[in-house]
Amino acid sequence: MRRRKSRNVFLEATPRKGGGLLLQLNGKLRLKNLERVLVEFDRVMERKPAIVELDLSRLRYLDSAGALGLVLMQKKAAGLGAGLTISNAAESIQGIIKLIDPDSLDSKPIISLDRKGNFIEKIGDGALDMWADFVGVVGFLGDFLFALAKAAINPSRIRWSEVGLYMEKVGADGLGIVGLIGFLLGLIIAFMSSLQLRTFGADVYVGPLLALAMVSELGPIMTAILVAGRSGSAFAAEIGTMKVNEEVDALAVMGFDPINFLAVPKVVAAMMVVPLLTLYADLTSILGGLFVGVFSLDLTPFTYLKSTLDVITPTEVLKSMIKSVTFAVLIAGIGCQRGFVVRGGAQAVGSATTSAVVSAMFLIIVADSLFAIVYHYLDL
Repeated sequence: MRRRKSRNVFLEATPRKGGGLLLQLNGKLRLKNLERVLVEFDRVMERKPAIVELDLSRLRYLDSAGALGLVLMQKKAAGLGAGLTISNAAESIQGIIKLIDPDSLDSKPIISLDRKGNFIEKIGDGALDMWADFVGVVGFLGDFLFALAKAAINPSRIRWSEVGLYMEKVGADGLGIVGLIGFLLGLIIAFMSSLQLRTFGADVYVGPLLALAMVSELGPIMTAILVAGRSGSAFAAEIGTMKVNEEVDALAVMGFDPINFLAVPKVVAAMMVVPLLTLYADLTSILGGLFVGVFSLDLTPFTYLKSTLDVITPTEVLKSMIKSVTFAVLIAGIGCQRGFVVRGGAQAVGSATTSAVVSAMFLIIVADSLFAIVYHYLDL
């Protein structure tokens, strides 16, 4: 006789005459010990018995997973050419076993999971997904603007301590990477433009070219992309994790508005910090161009900085700040929105984080294009 223990279940195997085998389950058969029982059953079936009787007279508890395990035992036995019969099961055990339909385990699903579809169907599915996403973004935008309006009327509704925390995360913690990228970008643009301007004897225009390009376009866009990668993804991951852990639902149950509690501080912090980061990026890029102008073009620092300041007007700086504030709202808003729509587990949080970064970059480019058109027709 062979007796094996699997947590709360004993599987006893007793040989019978004629190559038969009596299996007896004692204790409880449930999900947490089902795998071990099936492993022991496979070992017993290595004897290749002709007939197997599964005695359940000592089985005290059976859940739906355990019932499925009994059906799998029957199928495995049939696959080995042995018949398995279940005997001495209590009425409650029999009722649970009847919940499992053995035939449905082998039937194909009504809708195939690997259905590929044709090209037209894929386009239609993609269009429906885009429309659903657009509706979700517009709905979140309405809720957020309503919460922001209430916060503007009553500033005490804003959690200013959280605003300060996110200002540090978005701004102070990003000074290093923004400064480094700005310096290198200014250095590269100044060096590459000098190669062309030098042939015309126009080296002195390297500084104005760099300053105008950075302040008007590259500075706000570069800063916004870096903030989207650093902070927009962090906002989506933070809120998405809270959504998975049902913390957002807990806030709603306690009477808090999740958008006002979680999203408003992040957006307000981004609106305050991103324009400052943009100015910082502009300054570091001009410093990178100054490095090239002094050491490669034989310009004096005074000449370079004076020609640079001549083209940087208050209007250009104001236009850059308006862009930066708009980009900040888009980055923080889409990051929060993607976090609120998370459904599932860790994989859904990762997908939301990726979607937040990609969507933010797309919206940044679209918004910058609209700014270019508006500024052109307003003659700014």
